[in-house]
Amino acid sequence: MTVGIVVFPGSNCDRDVYWATKGCLGLSSRFLWHESTDLDGLEAIVLPGGFSYGDYLRCGAIARFAPVLSSLIDFVKNGGKVLGICNGFQILTELGLLPGALTRNQNLHFICDTVPLFVSSKRTKWFESFQSGQELYLPIAHGEGRYQCSSDILKKLQDDDSIALKYSKNPNGSICDIAGITNKEGNVLGMMPHPERACDEELGGIDGRNILQALLEK
Repeated sequence: MTVGIVVFPGSNCDRDVYWATKGCLGLSSRFLWHESTDLDGLEAIVLPGGFSYGDYLRCGAIARFAPVLSSLIDFVKNGGKVLGICNGFQILTELGLLPGALTRNQNLHFICDTVPLFVSSKRTKWFESFQSGQELYLPIAHGEGRYQCSSDILKKLQDDDSIALKYSKNPNGSICDIAGITNKEGNVLGMMPHPERACDEELGGIDGRNILQALLEK
Protein backbone atom coordinates (compact mmCIF):
# COMPACT_ATOMS: atom_id res chain seq x y z
CA MET A 1 0.00 0.00 0.00
CA THR A 2 1.42 3.36 -1.07
CA VAL A 3 0.70 7.04 -0.43
CA GLY A 4 0.90 9.32 -3.45
CA ILE A 5 2.00 12.92 -2.77
CA VAL A 6 0.97 15.29 -5.56
CA VAL A 7 3.58 17.81 -6.71
CA PHE A 8 2.23 20.98 -8.31
CA PRO A 9 4.34 23.85 -9.64
CA GLY A 10 4.61 26.00 -6.51
CA SER A 11 4.13 23.22 -3.95
CA ASN A 12 6.45 23.75 -0.98
CA CYS A 13 5.30 21.10 1.48
CA ASP A 14 5.44 17.98 -0.70
CA ARG A 15 8.86 17.02 0.63
CA ASP A 16 7.74 17.73 4.18
CA VAL A 17 4.87 15.27 3.72
CA TYR A 18 7.24 12.67 2.23
CA TRP A 19 9.65 13.14 5.14
CA ALA A 20 6.78 12.64 7.60
CA THR A 21 5.06 9.68 5.93
CA LYS A 22 8.15 7.82 4.74
CA GLY A 23 10.84 8.97 7.15
CA CYS A 24 8.91 9.26 10.42
CA LEU A 25 6.10 6.76 9.96
CA GLY A 26 7.65 4.31 7.53
CA LEU A 27 4.70 4.46 5.13
CA SER A 28 5.40 3.54 1.50
CA SER A 29 5.26 6.91 -0.28
CA ARG A 30 6.02 8.38 -3.68
CA PHE A 31 5.69 11.69 -5.46
CA LEU A 32 2.96 12.13 -8.04
CA TRP A 33 3.53 14.77 -10.74
CA HIS A 34 0.52 17.00 -11.42
CA GLU A 35 0.38 15.95 -15.09
CA SER A 36 0.10 12.26 -14.25
CA THR A 37 -3.27 10.52 -14.48
CA ASP A 38 -2.12 7.05 -13.40
CA LEU A 39 -3.11 6.36 -9.80
CA ASP A 40 -2.61 2.61 -9.96
CA GLY A 41 -1.08 1.09 -6.84
CA LEU A 42 -2.00 4.04 -4.63
CA GLU A 43 -4.06 3.54 -1.50
CA ALA A 44 -4.17 7.19 -0.48
CA ILE A 45 -3.26 10.60 -1.92
CA VAL A 46 -2.08 13.79 -0.23
CA LEU A 47 -2.53 17.25 -1.72
CA PRO A 48 0.18 19.20 0.12
CA GLY A 49 0.46 22.80 1.16
CA GLY A 50 2.19 25.50 -0.84
CA PHE A 51 1.27 27.92 -3.55
CA SER A 52 0.12 25.75 -6.46
CA TYR A 53 0.54 27.61 -9.73
CA GLY A 54 1.57 30.67 -7.74
CA ASP A 55 -1.95 31.05 -6.30
CA TYR A 56 -2.86 33.08 -9.38
CA LEU A 57 -6.56 33.97 -9.60
CA ARG A 58 -7.10 32.52 -6.10
CA CYS A 59 -5.74 29.63 -4.08
CA GLY A 60 -6.35 26.31 -5.82
CA ALA A 61 -8.31 27.82 -8.71
CA ILE A 62 -5.83 26.71 -11.39
CA ALA A 63 -4.67 23.52 -9.66
CA ARG A 64 -8.21 22.12 -9.75
CA PHE A 65 -7.75 21.69 -13.54
CA ALA A 66 -4.55 19.64 -13.24
CA PRO A 67 -4.76 16.27 -15.06
CA VAL A 68 -4.08 14.34 -11.86
CA LEU A 69 -7.24 15.74 -10.30
CA SER A 70 -9.47 14.41 -13.06
CA SER A 71 -8.34 10.94 -11.95
CA LEU A 72 -8.71 11.93 -8.28
CA ILE A 73 -12.48 12.27 -8.57
CA ASP A 74 -12.86 8.63 -9.63
CA PHE A 75 -10.30 7.64 -7.01
CA VAL A 76 -12.51 9.17 -4.30
CA LYS A 77 -15.68 7.62 -5.74
CA ASN A 78 -14.00 4.24 -5.46
CA GLY A 79 -13.23 4.79 -1.78
CA GLY A 80 -9.63 6.01 -2.04
CA LYS A 81 -8.44 8.21 0.82
CA VAL A 82 -7.48 11.82 0.13
CA LEU A 83 -5.93 14.30 2.54
CA GLY A 84 -5.72 17.97 1.55
CA ILE A 85 -3.45 20.09 3.73
CA CYS A 86 -3.64 23.90 3.63
CA ASN A 87 -3.44 24.64 -0.13
CA GLY A 88 -4.59 21.06 -0.62
CA PHE A 89 -7.74 21.85 1.37
CA GLN A 90 -8.29 24.91 -0.84
CA ILE A 91 -7.94 22.71 -3.93
CA LEU A 92 -10.46 20.18 -2.61
CA THR A 93 -13.07 22.93 -2.19
CA GLU A 94 -12.33 24.32 -5.66
CA LEU A 95 -12.72 20.81 -7.06
CA GLY A 96 -16.03 20.31 -5.27
CA LEU A 97 -14.91 17.27 -3.28
CA LEU A 98 -15.48 19.31 -0.12
CA PRO A 99 -18.01 22.14 0.33
CA GLY A 100 -17.35 25.76 1.22
CA ALA A 101 -14.37 27.98 0.47
CA LEU A 102 -11.15 29.21 2.06
CA THR A 103 -10.84 33.00 1.98
CA ARG A 104 -8.51 35.72 3.23
CA ASN A 105 -7.81 35.63 6.96
CA GLN A 106 -10.00 38.00 8.93
CA ASN A 107 -7.04 40.25 9.82
CA LEU A 108 -5.79 40.08 6.19
CA HIS A 109 -2.35 38.95 7.38
CA PHE A 110 -0.43 35.74 6.75
CA ILE A 111 -0.38 33.68 9.96
CA CYS A 112 2.46 31.34 10.91
CA ASP A 113 2.05 29.81 14.35
CA THR A 114 1.34 26.66 16.33
CA VAL A 115 -2.26 26.69 17.48
CA PRO A 116 -4.46 24.66 19.84
CA LEU A 117 -7.25 22.66 18.25
CA PHE A 118 -9.65 19.97 19.35
CA VAL A 119 -11.19 16.94 17.71
CA SER A 120 -14.79 17.80 16.91
CA SER A 121 -15.66 14.46 15.32
CA LYS A 122 -14.04 11.04 15.49
CA ARG A 123 -16.61 9.52 13.13
CA THR A 124 -14.00 8.79 10.46
CA LYS A 125 -10.77 6.77 10.41
CA TRP A 126 -8.76 10.00 10.38
CA PHE A 127 -9.53 10.67 14.05
CA GLU A 128 -10.62 7.25 15.27
CA SER A 129 -7.58 6.99 17.54
CA PHE A 130 -8.35 10.32 19.24
CA GLN A 131 -10.81 11.08 22.00
CA SER A 132 -13.75 13.31 21.19
CA GLY A 133 -12.80 16.82 22.28
CA GLN A 134 -9.12 15.87 22.59
CA GLU A 135 -6.82 18.87 22.33
CA LEU A 136 -3.86 18.87 20.00
CA TYR A 137 -1.35 21.43 18.78
CA LEU A 138 -0.52 21.79 15.09
CA PRO A 139 1.32 24.43 13.04
CA ILE A 140 -0.57 26.69 10.64
CA ALA A 141 0.88 28.82 7.85
CA HIS A 142 -1.67 30.52 5.62
CA GLY A 143 -3.00 33.81 4.34
CA GLU A 144 -6.28 32.40 3.05
CA GLY A 145 -7.43 29.96 5.70
CA ARG A 146 -10.74 31.45 6.75
CA TYR A 147 -13.31 28.74 6.10
CA GLN A 148 -16.67 30.05 4.95
CA CYS A 149 -19.87 28.42 3.77
CA SER A 150 -23.60 29.07 3.60
CA SER A 151 -25.85 28.38 6.56
CA ASP A 152 -27.34 25.41 4.68
CA ILE A 153 -23.92 23.86 4.10
CA LEU A 154 -22.94 24.47 7.72
CA LYS A 155 -26.08 22.69 8.89
CA LYS A 156 -25.35 19.76 6.59
CA LEU A 157 -21.77 19.53 7.88
CA GLN A 158 -23.14 19.47 11.42
CA ASP A 159 -25.89 16.96 10.60
CA ASP A 160 -23.37 14.67 8.86
CA ASP A 161 -20.89 15.05 11.73
CA SER A 162 -18.33 16.18 9.14
CA ILE A 163 -16.63 18.96 11.11
CA ALA A 164 -13.49 17.08 12.09
CA LEU A 165 -11.31 19.77 13.68
CA LYS A 166 -12.01 23.07 15.36
CA TYR A 167 -9.73 25.84 16.58
CA SER A 168 -9.70 26.37 20.33
CA LYS A 169 -8.71 29.98 19.67
CA ASN A 170 -9.86 30.93 16.19
CA PRO A 171 -6.86 32.56 14.42
CA ASN A 172 -8.43 33.44 11.08
CA GLY A 173 -12.16 34.05 11.50
CA SER A 174 -13.38 30.70 10.16
CA ILE A 175 -17.09 30.11 10.59
CA CYS A 176 -17.88 27.95 13.62
CA ASP A 177 -14.09 27.79 14.37
CA ILE A 178 -13.69 25.18 11.62
CA ALA A 179 -10.13 23.98 10.97
CA GLY A 180 -10.89 20.75 9.07
CA ILE A 181 -13.82 18.90 7.50
CA THR A 182 -14.52 15.53 5.89
CA ASN A 183 -16.93 14.43 3.20
CA LYS A 184 -19.97 12.44 4.25
CA GLU A 185 -18.33 9.15 3.26
CA GLY A 186 -15.33 9.99 5.44
CA ASN A 187 -12.58 9.20 2.93
CA VAL A 188 -11.71 12.84 2.15
CA LEU A 189 -10.25 15.18 4.78
CA GLY A 190 -9.33 18.81 4.25
CA MET A 191 -7.53 20.74 6.98
CA MET A 192 -5.66 24.01 7.23
CA PRO A 193 -3.17 22.94 9.96
CA HIS A 194 -0.06 20.98 8.93
CA PRO A 195 0.11 17.49 10.53
CA GLU A 196 3.34 16.73 8.63
CA ARG A 197 5.08 19.43 10.66
CA ALA A 198 4.13 17.73 13.92
CA CYS A 199 5.64 14.26 13.53
CA ASP A 200 8.86 14.63 15.48
CA GLU A 201 9.18 15.39 19.19
CA GLU A 202 12.06 17.79 18.54
CA LEU A 203 10.47 19.46 15.50
CA GLY A 204 7.01 20.62 16.47
CA GLY A 205 5.66 17.70 18.53
CA ILE A 206 3.92 14.51 17.41
CA ASP A 207 0.23 15.46 17.36
CA GLY A 208 0.11 15.05 13.59
CA ARG A 209 1.33 11.46 13.51
CA ASN A 210 -1.96 9.62 13.96
CA ILE A 211 -3.67 11.74 11.31
CA LEU A 212 -1.06 10.76 8.70
CA GLN A 213 -0.95 7.17 9.95
CA ALA A 214 -4.65 6.93 9.09
CA LEU A 215 -3.81 7.34 5.39
CA LEU A 216 -3.15 3.60 5.12
CA GLU A 217 -5.45 2.29 7.81
CA LYS A 218 -8.51 0.35 6.73
